[in-house]
Amino acid sequence: MYVTSLDIHSERFPVKDVFPFNVRALNSTSRIEFAGPITFLTGANGTGKSALLDAMARKSGFLPWGGSKVHSSHKNPFENKLAGFVSLGIQTWRPYGFHFRAEAFFNFAASLDDIIIDDPGRETYYGGKSLNVLSHGESFLAFFGGYSFQLDGLYMLDEPEAALSPENQLEFVKILRNNAASGKKQYIIATLSPIILACPGSQILSFDNGAIQPIRYEECSTYRFYKEFIEEPGKFLV
Repeated sequence: MYVTSLDIHSERFPVKDVFPFNVRALNSTSRIEFAGPITFLTGANGTGKSALLDAMARKSGFLPWGGSKVHSSHKNPFENKLAGFVSLGIQTWRPYGFHFRAEAFFNFAASLDDIIIDDPGRETYYGGKSLNVLSHGESFLAFFGGYSFQLDGLYMLDEPEAALSPENQLEFVKILRNNAASGKKQYIIATLSPIILACPGSQILSFDNGAIQPIRYEECSTYRFYKEFIEEPGKFLV
């Protein structure tokens, strides 16, 4: 493992009424211990899991592949400042890593096409085709199964399920397990997918009930919701 713990210094937050510094889970948690090579961050929208993942990535020196989500329409000056108020416990410094954000993947795929123009062999790293000639889900899976995902290092992923069918989410879980088995890769992943959260041997941290805390798979809010919906969908559709 590369990152063993995370400390959140909420007592130093510059404000308490503006995102992300107004998020309950971030104000109620002082320390997180990472228990293994695969950790999932899960919780309802707005509970701070993506904000914290972004802060960890920035603290690790990663910029999101495909670019930042901040545009002129975003007026919040604190949006990307959380990294200044967290610290990471490092066991071994990672040799490689990246921060993957689903909504910026198109920009990454376009950048890769530009690289392939000068280095045609690079497309073999992702199955031998431009990611832009594949469907959205196929391109995600080609990326996760490709060269960038196989190197030893630290990977931070935000909503990798965004373009994946249920079957391809299972394929993603298989890739995770195979890669993590080497003991030289660590994954910290924000997700709401009950399929991905089922990954055997993973740690699940919930943002739903105040302080961030480890939970069992069966306690995940998305698992419970999907289970109830599949058993009796009619009661949700009245």
